[in-house]
Amino acid sequence: MTHAFERILLATEHTEFDAGAERVALNLVKRCGLPLAVVVPVFTNPEYEAIAPQIVAHAEEQAAEKIESLRKKAAAEGVEISIAARRGEELYHEIVQEATERQSDLIILRRRGKRGFLSNVLVGEMVGKVMRHAPCSVLFVPRAARMWSQGVLAAIDTSPVGEHVASLGAKAARQSALPLHIISVLAHDTPANRAQTEEALVHARAVAESAGIPAPGTRMVTGRPYEQVLSMAKTLNADLIVVGRHGETNLIRMPFGGTTQKVLGLTETPVLVVRI
Repeated sequence: MTHAFERILLATEHTEFDAGAERVALNLVKRCGLPLAVVVPVFTNPEYEAIAPQIVAHAEEQAAEKIESLRKKAAAEGVEISIAARRGEELYHEIVQEATERQSDLIILRRRGKRGFLSNVLVGEMVGKVMRHAPCSVLFVPRAARMWSQGVLAAIDTSPVGEHVASLGAKAARQSALPLHIISVLAHDTPANRAQTEEALVHARAVAESAGIPAPGTRMVTGRPYEQVLSMAKTLNADLIVVGRHGETNLIRMPFGGTTQKVLGLTETPVLVVRI
């Protein structure tokens, strides 16, 4: 079976907020029979090292303890693991660089760290920067989330990215023997938009079927985009949501505009943001 992803990178600081990402990453690679690469980002800079060497030393000790803990966790699951600690001023940059150097095709990452202003809506700052700059697709996992076991919801638009969302959604569903649901949300229901969306849904269904999984339940819905995605995921018992990211603009788009952060912030299921 062709896997949706072959080179998976888990980015973690091994805190309570990373528990879901670690759990899903280990489960996913174990299910696929793949090795897991792990990056542990550690904050440092020359000024910090000069002024507070004892704090830097403590951070290094903590990083070593985290790496050893992760090794034991992987060994207990029978997973082959490769771990690197990367040090820098911008943690997101170290994650992106590790993914670039490893030619990763998927980063698995927590949704956010400590709660902050509007944390119930927005992803964490570091996580948001990874989302904007990642060279590949990113799977965001809330800390209480587990591996999907009920269904996959792929939210497409009328752009070429929709094809990739449908394809990866189909592969994820097939790999876990789960139903696939494909939707597209119309924020503005006009005859022209409806015709384009219907055409995109027909094409997405064909792409899914070519990947080996039927998608008879494709549907068009109207309303506030993020509300419709969340509502449909709940209605259809989908515990993996797949959406698309477009191009090099550092913008995350869904079929209906900039609402990805709301979906990420309000759902308790993993969200896969597909990059082409």
